[in-house]
Amino acid sequence: MSERVFNVLFLCTGNSARSIMAECIMNRAGAGKFRAFSAGSQPRGFIEPMVLNLLTTLNYSTGDLRSKSWDEFAKPGAPAIDFVFTVCDNAAGETCPFWPGQPMTAHWGVPDPAAFEGGTAEKAAFCADVFRMLDNRIGIFCSLPLQSLDKLSLQKRLDEIGKSGD
Repeated sequence: MSERVFNVLFLCTGNSARSIMAECIMNRAGAGKFRAFSAGSQPRGFIEPMVLNLLTTLNYSTGDLRSKSWDEFAKPGAPAIDFVFTVCDNAAGETCPFWPGQPMTAHWGVPDPAAFEGGTAEKAAFCADVFRMLDNRIGIFCSLPLQSLDKLSLQKRLDEIGKSGD
């Protein structure tokens, strides 16, 4: 018997950088255990070119990625979401839509590569560092023994992941 696949939604205001990276990382690191999505409260409608470049360089599939509204995941027929992680401080402070099924939530805020000021090399290095932070957090999450943790213990662990120093 196969184990249940959990749906994870990563949220950020613009859904153009951090949440997109997190979606890709989770779909690779959690393959067979998790299925990831990303969305934004005010989607920018495009993915940051430096993020696409980094993901492509790291051999992530980017063909199906798109910047989209979190409203898509609150509509009837949307995938049932088990976990919702905000990866930017703005989205964490916004009133989110009602998520059917009452998913577990946590804030895993990381800096915004799209807002970074600097030259091309500095931007690329900053973007890679944010990717590393998300990769660390998602790796920890993927290794949690979900079946053996009660809801309160799991929530504590999710919150701790978001506070990690990376």
